[in-house]
Amino acid sequence: MATTERKPLLLDFEKPLAELANRIDQIRQLAEENGVDVSGEIRKLETRAMELREEIFSTLSPAQRLQVARHPRRPSTLDYIQAISDEWMELHGDRCGGDDPALIGGVARLGGQPVVMLGHQKGRDTKDNIARNFGMATPGGYRKAMRLMEHANKFSMPILTFIDTPGALPTVVAERQGAGEAIAYNLREMFCLDVPIICTVIGEGGSGGALGIGVGDRLLMFEHAVYTVATPEACAAILWKDASKSPQAAVALKIVSHDLKNLGIIDQILPEPIGGAHSDPLTAATNLKQALLDNLDELNRLTSQERRQLRYDKFRKIGVFTEVAH
Repeated sequence: MATTERKPLLLDFEKPLAELANRIDQIRQLAEENGVDVSGEIRKLETRAMELREEIFSTLSPAQRLQVARHPRRPSTLDYIQAISDEWMELHGDRCGGDDPALIGGVARLGGQPVVMLGHQKGRDTKDNIARNFGMATPGGYRKAMRLMEHANKFSMPILTFIDTPGALPTVVAERQGAGEAIAYNLREMFCLDVPIICTVIGEGGSGGALGIGVGDRLLMFEHAVYTVATPEACAAILWKDASKSPQAAVALKIVSHDLKNLGIIDQILPEPIGGAHSDPLTAATNLKQALLDNLDELNRLTSQERRQLRYDKFRKIGVFTEVAH
């Protein structure tokens, strides 16, 4: 898992927290140099810092939540898999000559139960991000994912997917290799699988790249994750020819967890530690594991036919609206 011992990478809206932390450090240092007891004052400042952190993260705008979802130290698919699984073996290759590092998967045990886990994988640093295409999968990545899901279906293992991508790789080569076909094929086939499927948006869920592994019986989402048909920057560039209007687009797109829950698109919001999942990855992983186990317990009680019908009904309801006549 990511570590919190390194120097924190602060987002713009976290600067007041940094200033307060520096003030606490300065007072503590002066007290040590002069032999003065200021423990009471420090406790008050630390309490104020905690209150300020809670206040900031409870009132984030959609654009600010997008920044949290894209935080470079936010836990990745591999981070979560290694934290929540009892055993894990990564499997490679799409059986067509490729192995996309932007979409990883394999077999694991969760709470003693054999499962298949797969998801988008962003890099841990600039070099790794370039190697993994910043989590943007190629058509081969989606074909690898489908191969693993068919393997899970054959051996009656639940499927757990983790969504964290700005979208599928938007290159001419990817289009020539059939990006649209690969994602569409996955959408169709995932509706037909017999085993339980739980999808979780752990960071940035963008466009068809997210949907390619996003058809499931349950769709979970971390509190500060985002899920959208297009990035706010792309939406602003299309609608207003001005990418600087992305904060306005982020509001209109309804990309945040509570809006999506109200719209019936996601089924459950997973709480994050105050400060985001990157501030306490182990607590975030614990919340994720418990939610997966609870949902698996419910889904395992259903027959395969009931799960397929549940899956179908869930997606048929998305986008339903009532038109009021004037």
